[in-house]
Amino acid sequence: METTGYAPINGIKMYYEIYGEGKIPLVLIHGGGSTIETSFANIIPFLAKYGKVIAVELQAHGRTSDRNAPESFAQDADDVAALVKHLKIEKANFFGFSNGGSTTLQIAIRHPDVVNKIIALSAASKRDGLIAGFFEGMKGVTLANMPTPLQEAYLKVAPNKDGLKVMFEKDRDRMINFQDWKDEDMKAIKAPTLFIVSQNDVITIDHTVKMSQLITGAKLIVLPGVHGSCIGEVCTVEKGSKMPEITAALMDEFLKAN
Repeated sequence: METTGYAPINGIKMYYEIYGEGKIPLVLIHGGGSTIETSFANIIPFLAKYGKVIAVELQAHGRTSDRNAPESFAQDADDVAALVKHLKIEKANFFGFSNGGSTTLQIAIRHPDVVNKIIALSAASKRDGLIAGFFEGMKGVTLANMPTPLQEAYLKVAPNKDGLKVMFEKDRDRMINFQDWKDEDMKAIKAPTLFIVSQNDVITIDHTVKMSQLITGAKLIVLPGVHGSCIGEVCTVEKGSKMPEITAALMDEFLKAN
């Protein structure tokens, strides 16, 4: 690891890590309830071989502080874009997983000036893009339902251990209250875009195809596995799998193409 740091961003103290070397960095945006490690520890070594990587932690997640406001994809997008500017980076590539994928799309919508290319893995822009029963299941969940590896990872790095329940409830409430995005906003994305979805994902392949058709020239990859397994996410990683290495190579191919 090259650098770790905190930046004062929109009223929160935002944590980031920098790996590798390269001109246009790839910014990694984790999933809900996650840290840099839980989403990306198994793919960062491969991505960092190809270029500079900046991994961030969003509001209330991991080492980043919280604000007295709900979480939103728009706010997360504003925070990440502000961090990129704080680091004096003119243009970046963005790769988001799950909630981070939705945040990546919002960065392209709200802050096109800082975007070179985007990759959205398991992202959603509409409620019907999630598998049947997802929202009904969300209504009754408590912290006890949060996967143990995610809880342990948060408690390992967070300065305020009491923030775990707050983060969980903010994540849950964001999804319960999620509203469909307008197709016009998606169509307005001009950055080269790659969508990735897993064959047995929480996000449907059909929804991912529809999103890819809204953005001119967008590319689409469907990979075998479940939510996050292609990047080696902590809850779904398969021991000995080469998928993180393969996914990193596919991403690099897209990022380096003219």
